Amino acid sequence: MHTMEAAKLMEYNLKMTLTKLVAHLFGDGLKIRWVDCYFPFTHPSFEMEIYFQGEWMEVLGCGIMEQQLVNSAGAENKIGWAFGLGLERLAMILYRIPDIRIFWSQDERFLKQFNVLHIDQSIYFQPFSKYPPVINDISFWLPSEKYCENDFYDLIRSIGGDMVEEVKLIDVFTHPKTKRVSHCYKITYRHFEKTLTQKEITNIHQAIQKSVVQEFGVDGRF
Repeated sequence: MHTMEAAKLMEYNLKMTLTKLVAHLFGDGLKIRWVDCYFPFTHPSFEMEIYFQGEWMEVLGCGIMEQQLVNSAGAENKIGWAFGLGLERLAMILYRIPDIRIFWSQDERFLKQFNVLHIDQSIYFQPFSKYPPVINDISFWLPSEKYCENDFYDLIRSIGGDMVEEVKLIDVFTHPKTKRVSHCYKITYRHFEKTLTQKEITNIHQAIQKSVVQEFGVDGRF
C-alpha cells in the first residue's frame, strides 16, 4: 500500500480543500461523505469515503494536529492540518479497478493497459480472466500469392470468438533451398468464467487449421 502524507499550516477549511481535490480528480458527480475517526497526533480526525461500486470506500484521512506538535515546529498560535491519501484507492476510482489486490499483479494483461503516451490519457480498466490459458501453435508454409496476416487474425477470431485471447507470430523460417517462407503463431485460448481443457480446445484449433488451408491456400505443418 502506498500513501501520500502531508501537513500544512492553514487558516481555511481542510475538508473543503480535500473535497475540491477529489472533485478535480474525478469530477463533481462523485458521492462523498465524512466520517469521524481517530488518528494518532490529530484531534479531531476524519475520514473521507467515496461511494464506489455499490459501497463506501475510505480514500483519505485527515485531522487537526495536536498543538504541541505545532508549537515544537515554532508555529505557535497557528493551526496545523495533517492528511494522508491512499494512492491505490484513488487509482481504483480513477481507473475503475474493482480489486486493490490487482495492483500487485505482474500480469501483462494488467500492466500493458497503463502503458500510455501521456499521463492525462483516459484509461478505464478492462477486466481479464483469472483462469489459466491453453496455448497451441499453428505453423504453415505461406502461399505463393499475397498473404495478408490481418485476414488470418480475423479468421481465428471468427472461429474461436472470445476464447481467443491472443495471437502472436513467434517464428518466421525461410527454407534455404526452396526459399519458401513458414510462419508459426502462438494462439492463447482462455475462458472468462472457467478453466479450459486441451480437449475442449482441440476441436476449435483443428477447425482453424482446416479453414486457414481452405481460405488462404497455405500448406499446413500440423
